[in-house]
Amino acid sequence: MVVGDGPSRPGLEEALPGAVFLGRRTGDDLARVFASFDVFAHTGPFETFCQTVQEAMASGLPVVAPAAGGPLDLVAHGHTGLLVPPRDANAVRDAVRALAADPALRTAFGAAGRAMVEGRTWAAVGDQLIGHYANVLAARRTVVAA
Repeated sequence: MVVGDGPSRPGLEEALPGAVFLGRRTGDDLARVFASFDVFAHTGPFETFCQTVQEAMASGLPVVAPAAGGPLDLVAHGHTGLLVPPRDANAVRDAVRALAADPALRTAFGAAGRAMVEGRTWAAVGDQLIGHYANVLAARRTVVAA
């Protein structure tokens, strides 16, 4: 099942003739779709914030994602999901197969992922960002004062 829409859809439909394309989903509808999954596979190597990965983790899903960009900050390889080499379709396939074949591992990764993002509210993420800025400014003042 593929959720989402955009300019890559025609090429994906051609490459994945057996897949069901649900198009763009939001809100409760998206939550219901996520709740029906066993595994969430995210293949984009250029994500930064990774909202969909966080939504999947909040839904208790194990995640397969590229070891690049935002997933590196969110997916704890072997704990909340599996990180694979970017743009490696075989690695994605193998990771999804491994999780599909192991319900206990899916459950463990899903529970760990949910726990990991449970406190990741917009307020908490905003406060964390402000903290990073404050640290940078403090370090800069220390260098200037020296």
